[in-house]
Amino acid sequence: MKTVLIASPYPLEEAPAPPLGLCYAAAACEAAGAEVVILDYIVRQYTPEKLIAEIDALKPDAVGTNSVTLNFNKAAGILRTIKRHNPSIVTMMGGPHVTFDVDNTLTRYPEIDVIVIGEGEATLSELIPAIGNRAAWEGIKGIAFRRDGGIFVTEPRELIQDLDSLPIPARHLLPMSRYRALGYVGSIITSRGCPNKCIFCQGRRMVGYKSRLRSVRLVVDEIEDVLSYGWDRINIADDLFTMNKKRVVEFCDELTRRNLTFKWSAFARVNTVDEEILHHMKDAGCDAVSFGIETGNQEMLKRLQKGTTLDQARQAVKWCKAAGIITHASFMVGLPGETMETMRQTGDFARELDIIYGYHILTPFPGTTLRERIADYDLEILTDDWDRYAANEAVMRTSSLTPEEINRFVHDFEQEMDAPWEELVARYWNGKVNDQEFFRVEGHYRTQLIYRMLSEDLIEKSGAFNGSGDDPVAALSAHLTNLSGMDGPFVERTIRSLAGSGFLKCAGTSGAVQWYWTHNNREDRLPVSLL
Repeated sequence: MKTVLIASPYPLEEAPAPPLGLCYAAAACEAAGAEVVILDYIVRQYTPEKLIAEIDALKPDAVGTNSVTLNFNKAAGILRTIKRHNPSIVTMMGGPHVTFDVDNTLTRYPEIDVIVIGEGEATLSELIPAIGNRAAWEGIKGIAFRRDGGIFVTEPRELIQDLDSLPIPARHLLPMSRYRALGYVGSIITSRGCPNKCIFCQGRRMVGYKSRLRSVRLVVDEIEDVLSYGWDRINIADDLFTMNKKRVVEFCDELTRRNLTFKWSAFARVNTVDEEILHHMKDAGCDAVSFGIETGNQEMLKRLQKGTTLDQARQAVKWCKAAGIITHASFMVGLPGETMETMRQTGDFARELDIIYGYHILTPFPGTTLRERIADYDLEILTDDWDRYAANEAVMRTSSLTPEEINRFVHDFEQEMDAPWEELVARYWNGKVNDQEFFRVEGHYRTQLIYRMLSEDLIEKSGAFNGSGDDPVAALSAHLTNLSGMDGPFVERTIRSLAGSGFLKCAGTSGAVQWYWTHNNREDRLPVSLL
């Protein structure tokens, strides 16, 4: 039985990480006996024609994908294209959006056969062996599908209590070299579950309010596996890594005991850190912590059911600075009862903390308390166009603020941040920057170039050369300079760096070469034409 899992396109500006949830799903499918292939369209160009050609070549029995609200329409559209092309393929979808929007999804997209609700690994272990036997689906917990002209939802699936029983995520199926070329980090989870009740978050309902902890030993085993792909930085993607101080210390001690040297970051809450725990984290390689502070208005924090205070935020930031840990903070605007004054208070508080910070705009995702009890809040939802649910534009209004006023607040902040950046870029082109500034600007342009190379399949389409001479890197660089319109010496520096790191390779002799992206540092994959 062959299963294809698809990583659907995701905007570069959202800094997509290698899709960890999809790797967990792939590992569950492999453990259930399936041959699994991941088609990753986050770091490869997507077109319907390319999709159909790859599906025809792979001949899967089932195709699945997951999504968040932002890329739901793209993910669902991919399954629609597959189903219309080959109706015999069973199509599956999972993730937070469809978990909380089952009826609308199956009604609007009849091409989706089955939805995996909530935590998916145990469900997939039963569904995959029965994928061709629809009569058996009724006995599988945690799925939804059509039956007798209606929508049938099976008994809810219990959360997986023993996370150590899960197979390690199937990262070997991802084109890791492409993510590493972009500079994105690896990610792991050490736990699932969040005890907090924030009205804007889906997480508690997806993974439960009681924390379920993985064995520290197995977590660090997995970290060693991730590092073996060549990563030198890892993000701990737990909803709340610092919920258990004793366990964080145990984790840090295990990293130190194994003498693992890499940098890592984590998400935390301002009321779950102290000076001691942050110093433990710093000594074990943690160099950045992200807090969701949300607002500079205490009454607004209560309305969000955040369970934190402004003074706790101030203290947490001071402790991070004392430990030498970079601090990031996320703030939101467009909150229930938001006014121009409360947004100003948030801006003042963010500047007071003197840390790296940014804004999201409150967005009513399916499954959130906010959306399901919208009448209880001073908010009006203006659209259900999921493509606009990126939390960077207002899709709601308050009684005091229009969407335009909310958007303008964030836009003005971004312009304020852009001004020194534009000045730095101008100095870069004039050759008046120091080494640190040079690499900062160069890194920005490097990411833009590489993402274009990936998202437009420039290497696959134009990486073949006859008569490239003794320096195939120069030949490829000149070609990409023409395609991109970017500075020639910069393009060549980038390509030489990618080739030197082993992310790009060429095969061939006598001046006739074909460039290709490698898969990861464990496995090299040549283009089909060269196999």
